[in-house]
Amino acid sequence: MRFFAIKNVPTVGWSSNHPHNIRPRPTTVFWLALGLFLFGAGETLLIAAGIGVSPWTVLAQGIAVSFDIGIGAATFVVSLGVLLLWLPLRQRPGVGTLCNVLIISATIGFLLPYIPAPESYWARVLEVCLGTLIVGLGSGIYLVANLGAGPRDGLMTGLQSLTKLPIAWVRAFIEVAAIACGWMLGGTVGVGTVIFAIGIGPAVSAGLYLTAYCAGSRMEAVSLPGDDD
Repeated sequence: MRFFAIKNVPTVGWSSNHPHNIRPRPTTVFWLALGLFLFGAGETLLIAAGIGVSPWTVLAQGIAVSFDIGIGAATFVVSLGVLLLWLPLRQRPGVGTLCNVLIISATIGFLLPYIPAPESYWARVLEVCLGTLIVGLGSGIYLVANLGAGPRDGLMTGLQSLTKLPIAWVRAFIEVAAIACGWMLGGTVGVGTVIFAIGIGPAVSAGLYLTAYCAGSRMEAVSLPGDDD
């Protein structure tokens, strides 16, 4: 499984030449929007399953409980805090960063009423697993668009650049850290939370690899340990 060795976000034919491009090509915008829609659809499946929210929602819940604020305000605080962590990592927001917030939230708001929770517990577990895979695929597509990462993915790529560790390891560490902090602050953790935290790193790596492979840039997608950069 070569996708576990991915260390870099690949570049394909429709990738933007610069993450801060304010006039991207229509094809780039299309793939960006598709990736973010898939990301939101995957998150919606996770929420609808009802057996545990994603790690960052756990953190938002913990902050809401600790400071007696609404979950919406807490989510904003989390996003702002993550963006502040970009500064020492030399990450800068782009068009994709703003679209991340708008498209994902709109997708969840639109799809959630149409996705009921399955009655079977194991069907809910399957729904969480499917949602995690779809989030990973969506992440791979929109990151390859290279129009600026979302708050969490920007933190992921910044830490990967600093540590030189595989993306799967870095993302898994970030998600587990968010769960731990959220739980200590009073957030709710469920089986779905654990599945997402463990599976999202490999899912993002697989999404990056599959996107590059389908776009004909398979070799650019992988930087094996020990390779010269």
